[in-house]
Amino acid sequence: MREQRDKERASGKRTRNLKAGGVVVALLAVAGVVGAVINQQSGEGGDTVDTKPITVGTKSAPAKLTVYEDFRCPACRQFEQEFRSTIRGLEKKGKLKAEYHLVTIIDDNMGGSGSHRAANAAMCAKDEGRFREFHDVLYRNQPGEQDDAFASDKTLIKLAGKVKGLDGPRFRKCVTKGTHDAWVQKTGAAFKKSGHQATPTVLLDGENVYGNRTEPLTTQGLKKMVEAKS
Repeated sequence: MREQRDKERASGKRTRNLKAGGVVVALLAVAGVVGAVINQQSGEGGDTVDTKPITVGTKSAPAKLTVYEDFRCPACRQFEQEFRSTIRGLEKKGKLKAEYHLVTIIDDNMGGSGSHRAANAAMCAKDEGRFREFHDVLYRNQPGEQDDAFASDKTLIKLAGKVKGLDGPRFRKCVTKGTHDAWVQKTGAAFKKSGHQATPTVLLDGENVYGNRTEPLTTQGLKKMVEAKS
């Protein structure tokens, strides 16, 4: 009888130990989940921001134009003024899609925050399905390189009024709250690691086609190269 009671006490002790161990494991698991959530919220849990470029045009288009731009960059404005209608025409025909990487090289080199704020606002316009229109408005109203006017949310919101259907409570909140600040920071960092040195950098299916001074790109040249891929 005594031997039987000893066995029962030992068995009960093992059961209690297992239960206690299970509680500890469960608590550790909960702590791990909470920690992961905190890390994600604080930006320490890995790269959770989607840094894909902004795509305009038919996704199945046979040619892809990759453009690295800064809304404060005068050379970017010059490129847009010269090639805008050609690019739009090729997009409408389904022959070309454009991917835009919005970077902050002017902010980084000259100070200020207009490149960053304008890029965030452009992403807010994308949320409203108005990226292309707002993108063009920003370049048409680009201030002087030394003038950091795009750092003002009021200026960006005022310019949004030039795009039908863009300015509204959701867009304004997105701009003033900096909803896409993390995206802008990460795309800027990716540009620095890309090996490209200046804006605009323009690639056609991965080949740099802009910036060659001896053989400068023309609208007809771009059109011919794109149509050759159709």
